[in-house]
Amino acid sequence: MNDYNKKLKEEIAKFREAGHKFVNKEITTADFKGKSGGMGVYAQKGGQAFMIRLRIPCGILSFAHMKLIHKFALQYGLQRIHLTTRQAIQLHDLDIDSVCDIMETAIDHGLYTRGGGGNFPRNVALSPLSGVDKAEAFDPTPYALEVNRYVMERIMEYHLPRKLKIAFSNNEADTANCTINDLGFLSVLHQGKPFFKMFLAGGLGNNPAVALPYDELIPLDQVLYHVEAVARIFAAEGDYQNKGKARLRYIPNRMGEEAFMECYKKHLAQVKESMELNINVDAEEIWEPSDQMQSFYIHTDSGNLIAQKQEGFFTAVIHPQCGQLPVKALENIIAFLMDKQQDIRLTMTESMYIRNLTREEGEKLLAILEEVNQVTPIGMSISCVGVPTCQIGVLESQTLLKEINRVLMENKIKTDYLPGVSISGCFNSCSRHQISEIGFAGCKKRISNAPADAFELHIGGAAGNNNTHLGKCMGAVKKEDIPDFMVKLSQALNAKGMYFMDYLKEYGEEFEDLTKPFLIP
Repeated sequence: MNDYNKKLKEEIAKFREAGHKFVNKEITTADFKGKSGGMGVYAQKGGQAFMIRLRIPCGILSFAHMKLIHKFALQYGLQRIHLTTRQAIQLHDLDIDSVCDIMETAIDHGLYTRGGGGNFPRNVALSPLSGVDKAEAFDPTPYALEVNRYVMERIMEYHLPRKLKIAFSNNEADTANCTINDLGFLSVLHQGKPFFKMFLAGGLGNNPAVALPYDELIPLDQVLYHVEAVARIFAAEGDYQNKGKARLRYIPNRMGEEAFMECYKKHLAQVKESMELNINVDAEEIWEPSDQMQSFYIHTDSGNLIAQKQEGFFTAVIHPQCGQLPVKALENIIAFLMDKQQDIRLTMTESMYIRNLTREEGEKLLAILEEVNQVTPIGMSISCVGVPTCQIGVLESQTLLKEINRVLMENKIKTDYLPGVSISGCFNSCSRHQISEIGFAGCKKRISNAPADAFELHIGGAAGNNNTHLGKCMGAVKKEDIPDFMVKLSQALNAKGMYFMDYLKEYGEEFEDLTKPFLIP
């Protein structure tokens, strides 16, 4: 066992003791959360069951790790695994000993949870079609993996005010959301050569902010200098006293954007003077400018298949409702891939992409998963875990999504023009409702002097295509009224034959009239 893994296992032994003390109510929830977050573990509501978050590096899931996760699910009697909105996999409803046993076994197989929560760099996000996308500038995968390696080697050393999120997107569509992360790298071509366009200090939740564009393009080999510099400015200038204002985005708010950039460049200069962090990746190996550059993904006439830039190959999109993949479906995927060259990617939208398939193979896989796979935009909506799993969740986000789909189906509503929605169980925006065409955030409202379950309605947000912006909050809607609202909206879109964003732009007043009766006064 190497020293790194040995230290991690020593941490797990101490954490196991703390977990039992928490279950026995010998330490508080806050005390336990202070220990558990950095281990990638959270107590579920009630304090008896636990969730563990397995870090899948940049969402690239090896076949060996897929089989190991399936083994965990069978061993601990789980019915499903959760594909998260940051390209990780969560296992829920475990006792504390099972959580610790899983962590120890996973470490032996090179699969880690450390830093999956708490005040640490989180999983490095990466566009899931990187390397196969017809629309990409170039494939940023080697650089994202180098950043992941860099932060994981130092994961026990970080002392940050709050979490730090880093993302790599392979084109302007920004499917890794680099324009709303603490540090984002966007693949671009400048005068025929590959560079990264960089973004700083973005983030959602309370007081959200679109990331600030950096004023220079970044040479590919310089990425790690910026990773180290952003960690240093965060550690030096972040708020360690007020957790509510501890994220990186509050620093430019406090000191001003210009002063923030000057301060950042000072930290960057110090890093360059004191460290050697050049990434040794041959750009020619990863730079494959395509003659078929397009601004959107090309879907074939077979649902949930995406044509790759490699001629004759396709990516199959698997999206279980709410990101909850049944263990039986996982077993079917493993059986299907057993004799193939596996290339599996997780997405920021709770999907799994199986890449480099022939059309015939892709159609066969999708047929096998037909009962669990969602194929419409509204079916492929995003929902955080929410209540009852999440301790800080306010409402049941996944229940709402299921109810919306049920009501639309039972009323036989045509949903061709209806977009997917993003549902967060609280204001933390784990589903990124603030940059979605239609987003909901769980909250409590008083109606007739009594507390009521409601969701704030956010509309018109977007990420990518040089147009990242926050949506408008229209007000709050009672939980039980939301499915009917979605029915009425879909009927209005069908009547006009228009997609939602086009409808919103041309018939904004009509949309407001449609919405008004559903809003809580």
